[in-house]
Amino acid sequence: MRVLHQPVTLAGLLCVLIALSIGCSRRPSDDSITKDIQTKIAADPDTKDSPVNVAAKDGKVTLSGTAKTPAARQKIEQIAQQETGAAGVDDQITVQPEPAPAPETTSVAQPPAPQEQPAPAPPPPPPPPKPRPIVVPAGTVLTVRTSQALSSKTSQAGQAFLATLAQPISVHGKRALPTGATVSGRVVTAKEKGKVKGEGQLAVELTSISVKGHTYQIQTNVLDSTIKGKGKRTAATTGGGAAGGALIGGLAGGGKGAGIGALVGAGAGLVGGALTGNKQIEIPAESPLSFTLAAPLTLPPPGE
Repeated sequence: MRVLHQPVTLAGLLCVLIALSIGCSRRPSDDSITKDIQTKIAADPDTKDSPVNVAAKDGKVTLSGTAKTPAARQKIEQIAQQETGAAGVDDQITVQPEPAPAPETTSVAQPPAPQEQPAPAPPPPPPPPKPRPIVVPAGTVLTVRTSQALSSKTSQAGQAFLATLAQPISVHGKRALPTGATVSGRVVTAKEKGKVKGEGQLAVELTSISVKGHTYQIQTNVLDSTIKGKGKRTAATTGGGAAGGALIGGLAGGGKGAGIGALVGAGAGLVGGALTGNKQIEIPAESPLSFTLAAPLTLPPPGE
């Protein structure tokens, strides 16, 4: 009986060893388990977006990484557990936190931005100063040339005569009265000299002057010339002028512009007749006569 029992025991052990060897040879390797699980996770629509790592050692599967949702984590663990050859599953997967909802913002009406006030306009520049009028002072000498002859015999008191300004007048360097300006005068006294006795007299003055189409009234001294009955002759200025002015010379027969003597003394001169006989006081045309302004003459500013 002992002989028969020993062969049977050895045969049973041999069968067990062969079965174990066959079972071990059929179990998948760790690498094939890892690759198969990763392939199934990547193919599944619920888990493909979850970054998960798979590792296997001696058939035990370890899962790590992050699942997108709790359902995806559960699905990954299920895939690993159903894998052929997997001896167990260690699930270390975490779930991505859900993003916090954006805080609700309540719109608060913003006050309107203050509008910029336009800068105040600069004040206008002050107007330029008005040009001042030109004032020809009293005492200014006006030298004129008569346009017609005057005589103690033929002229009448109150008779007007014309002349032109012979020399320009300037005030503070500005031309006030130009040469050639028309001047008006008046015979103050005209008295014919008698043959035997009695005196001849001729006195004249200026009354106005015209500049640029405007006429201005003026006041001057009176030029007065007198011839005594015996032939003596005097010349003087009155009406504010200097007295004692005299003219030396005379007319030898008369004639326009002839025999004008030299002016001496402080006053202006008249042309007198010859100092003998019954000659009258004559002022030929174009005779230069000098008058002195007795009052200032105001003219408009230049350019007006």
